[in-house]
Amino acid sequence: MFSFHHVSLSVTNLDKSMEFYSGFGFKKVLQWKSDDNSLSIAHMKLKESILELFCFADPRPAPESMEKLETDLPVIGIRHFGIQVDSLKKAKDFIIKKGYAEKIEIIRGKTGIDYFFIKDPDGIFVELVQDERGL
Repeated sequence: MFSFHHVSLSVTNLDKSMEFYSGFGFKKVLQWKSDDNSLSIAHMKLKESILELFCFADPRPAPESMEKLETDLPVIGIRHFGIQVDSLKKAKDFIIKKGYAEKIEIIRGKTGIDYFFIKDPDGIFVELVQDERGL
């Protein structure tokens, strides 16, 4: 009856964010702009999931607590989203080559998956995971 549909992010530069997420295989499937240019929305699809990007002409800055993972995670609400990869090593090499991050440490999580975090152009955490648990 239910299935996951989308995650929504507010970004400061729609084109820059679409370019960033397209590097992970997301494809733009819809783009809309309000008549007064106060809001633009893009839907980007990866397999069956949609990433919805909101870009307001007058955005509000993110709270300072979002700058570090250890201060961001305890805040109630959506804190990040994960992208599944076949190989974290290959993903790490790709991300460093693209200049998305310089130092990446692959970590074994408390739930049994290997992962690392990067930030998108607006400082939003994105987790890359290699999940071989077969859940």
